[in-house]
Amino acid sequence: MYEINNKIAAQKIEGLQVEKVVKTDAFEILSISLEKGANFPEHTSPTNAQLVVVEGDIQFSINGESFQLTSQQIFDFPKEVPHSVTSNENSKFLIIR
Repeated sequence: MYEINNKIAAQKIEGLQVEKVVKTDAFEILSISLEKGANFPEHTSPTNAQLVVVEGDIQFSINGESFQLTSQQIFDFPKEVPHSVTSNENSKFLIIR
């Protein structure tokens, strides 16, 4: 009935890693890790989403603007708008959509 899941803590920080940790009819949570200097190339989200930085320091680029995000910060972004992420240091973040 109850389960502890350590997928986020166990996720390696090597290049770009993406893992779906939760998927329900209402939402999904993706755990993403980026090695220092790695890039998550430009892409879009099918739904409005929230990015939650678990650890590290990233640059989130969208609509010609760049936002520096660090541990424990949250950033909302809209669906279908191209965006990319570059890691300033080894980082992990969640996408909730």
